[in-house]
Amino acid sequence: MSSNKKKKAVTARRTASPMVKGYGDAGASYQRRATRGYNAQSGSPNEDINWNNSTLRQRSRMLYMSAPLATSAIKTNRVKVVGSGPALQCDINREALGLTPDQAKAWARQTESEFRLWADRKMNCDATGLNNFAGLQQLVVMSWLQSGDVFALVKRYDRTPLNPYSLRLHLIEADRICTPTVSRKAITTGAMTDGRDKNTGNRIFDGVEVNNDGLVVAYHIASNYPLEITNEKLTWTRVEAVGKNTGLPNIFHVMNGERPEQYRGVPYLAAVIEPILQLRRYTESQLMAALIQSFFTAWIKTKTDPNAIPINEVGGGNIAGDIPTLNPQEENISNSENEYEMGPGTVAHLEPDEDIVFGNPNIPTAGFDTFVNTFCVLVGSALEIPSEVLLKTFNASYSASRAALLEAWEGFKTRRTWLVDSFCQPVYETWLAEAVALGRIKAPGFFDDPRLRAEWCRARWIGPVQGQLDPLKEAKAAVLKTNHAIATHSEITREMGGGDWESNVEQLRHENELLAAADIRNFAAWENDIMNEEDDEDADEGSEKEPE
Repeated sequence: MSSNKKKKAVTARRTASPMVKGYGDAGASYQRRATRGYNAQSGSPNEDINWNNSTLRQRSRMLYMSAPLATSAIKTNRVKVVGSGPALQCDINREALGLTPDQAKAWARQTESEFRLWADRKMNCDATGLNNFAGLQQLVVMSWLQSGDVFALVKRYDRTPLNPYSLRLHLIEADRICTPTVSRKAITTGAMTDGRDKNTGNRIFDGVEVNNDGLVVAYHIASNYPLEITNEKLTWTRVEAVGKNTGLPNIFHVMNGERPEQYRGVPYLAAVIEPILQLRRYTESQLMAALIQSFFTAWIKTKTDPNAIPINEVGGGNIAGDIPTLNPQEENISNSENEYEMGPGTVAHLEPDEDIVFGNPNIPTAGFDTFVNTFCVLVGSALEIPSEVLLKTFNASYSASRAALLEAWEGFKTRRTWLVDSFCQPVYETWLAEAVALGRIKAPGFFDDPRLRAEWCRARWIGPVQGQLDPLKEAKAAVLKTNHAIATHSEITREMGGGDWESNVEQLRHENELLAAADIRNFAAWENDIMNEEDDEDADEGSEKEPE
């Protein structure tokens, strides 16, 4: 072949198949057989999330109500993230506020006591009067995970002799935050949630109003659920995100974002809706198969007229239960001579040309456990909950079970941080502003200096602690950490018990004085023996077979 022909052939090949680089020859390739038909398209957060959120919410809630795996995922988060409710622990910076240690402790005790006055009573904190603050936190987490986000509207009620505070919280489910239909664009498809406020001209994304800078300025709350069957007219109320005079939130929005400029949350189960739905169908079919397999059915083969044989009728013993009757005819439900019945120790004589055949529906279910467990591992990894925690089964070794708990706890702590930052701490700061304004809490400079206000509002929220598979091993590890300054006593106390170390020391000092007065012998030597003793599990740890 001449050089000119070779050049033309090379040019033709290059024209037919252009050169690709980088990801163009990998995940972005349209030439490879595996990705040739994979035409994925992603739009804005509003298109990808808001336009599909209504469907995701309905399906997520339905799975929570009908699929045990989805129920476990939601309720496990409720127990581990909230439990009995993260408790307030004031953590003010006494140096910045010019307080002595005793003054700071006294202020913290008084503030925590005042907050409990508001938070521990249903009628004091909940606008509906159904939940105390701990119950509101549980409800917030449940609704947030099922619907993608949840809202808490700030209301003000009249003060009473039993409740000096006007602050009330009204939880609003995600569906009621939606774009008013009267202000929608020409496109009115159900999935389209875009709109504009007719007074401000701001854009509305699924009930969230934002200004030209993308800042959330208001929320639009429907008077009832969009799909609710009612005779009441559907109206909307516009609530500004922040009060103009006070600077305090008028509504708290609890969600976690996945993408920039995302204004509505995605349900926790969104990524695993299809797998959980298919798993529910599979388990239901296997349950039905096992139920059918337990039935005992017989067919009568005969050359006589089959119309005389009754269908779906069997004997059921005597009509009075297990008590024998004097009349043998009462032992049968029907006395028809064409009816065939079975009973214990029964010998029946078939008619000529009749035979009997028993049904035995053998449905293979040997791989059920393996299949379900594999599914749970995949679903759990997407939900950041190991399958052992999701299924509440710890059949592996101590190390493997503890690793599963540690991995799950990282996700729980992250979601607790979101809950505290979006709900608990803002609610506390709103309550504290009213307490200081009423004079029930003394906080000099609270309304004059934003820096001092931030210092007065500093707090920790102590929630459920991580579970322990072997408390003795955990205690030994904690002692080693504190002895070598790896962790402080306060950190260890919060991690293992959720309490306050300094308060524990004061209480122990009082208890030790009582023990000394009662002439109780010292248990220090016994404690050292326990700490240095190798328990049976430690002795056998070398022989423990770890999972491969």
